[in-house]
Amino acid sequence: MEGSLVDNGGERVGRGNKVGYVRKGIGKKRKQLLRRVRRSDMTVSNTLQQLFHSCTEAFKGPATVPSPQDVQRLRQILDNMKPEDVGLNKDLQFFKPGNAVRENQRVTYTTVYKCDKFSLCIFFIPEGGIIPLHNHPDMTVFSKLLLGLMHIKSYDWIDPELSNDNLMQQPSQLRMAKLKADKVFTSSCDTSVLYPTTGGNIHEFKAITPCAVLDVIGPPYSKEDGRDCSYYKDHPCTVFPSEYLFPNTFILFQGMTKLHSFFMLFSHYNWISSCIEDQYKLTRRNPVVMRCYISVL
Repeated sequence: MEGSLVDNGGERVGRGNKVGYVRKGIGKKRKQLLRRVRRSDMTVSNTLQQLFHSCTEAFKGPATVPSPQDVQRLRQILDNMKPEDVGLNKDLQFFKPGNAVRENQRVTYTTVYKCDKFSLCIFFIPEGGIIPLHNHPDMTVFSKLLLGLMHIKSYDWIDPELSNDNLMQQPSQLRMAKLKADKVFTSSCDTSVLYPTTGGNIHEFKAITPCAVLDVIGPPYSKEDGRDCSYYKDHPCTVFPSEYLFPNTFILFQGMTKLHSFFMLFSHYNWISSCIEDQYKLTRRNPVVMRCYISVL
């Protein structure tokens, strides 16, 4: 995902100006003239700046996971993050309930910053909008809901070592996953963290009201480096075809002598199949977001 609001080459960006135009009438018989108006400078949010610098220290590159101390520090910063820190506020038209007009139907995103080690992205999900089940291969992701009410469902693979390549080559193939979360979140909720193989690495976002979600992703998606985004569908785990069971699954059946115990155990498990849908592609911009700037020191 690209489209950064700061130069990706590491060039310092201190403050930015937005330029607009207003019409000024000069006499009844004279044509209206355009006058350039320089809008007020936007100062860098201290919280956003702190988040950026903490990310540069926490994310070391591919095949690494931030230390527990770094995870705790990033969570504390994100827990205190406000919409205004990234140029948003609840009074923007996009976030008003019932504003599901045609041009707002698609899920969109904007990139605050991106480098080889991490990225900061904001996702805008309209009321009723969905980002379907998708994974984060070899990534650590912090998600902070800035505005709105959102339902999140997440899974982890039962066997995380099983390669995803076969699943993508045969989209109808089923793979077992354990449900990690299935609840509604508000902006007051704590930051959620997912890891390469735990914490709900496969998740789905569904906006109950218009939402803005800040994601800190490290390392970022990269098809060239084998970190492409895959989409999935979940299926109720009410029947267990023997041809889909892999050896590690049988451990779960040991000691299961009563049918009701069987269903109680597997009420938190579902089958997952991959799917390839062009409609799941996200639009790389959003008209309601104000620019926010980071000083790259």
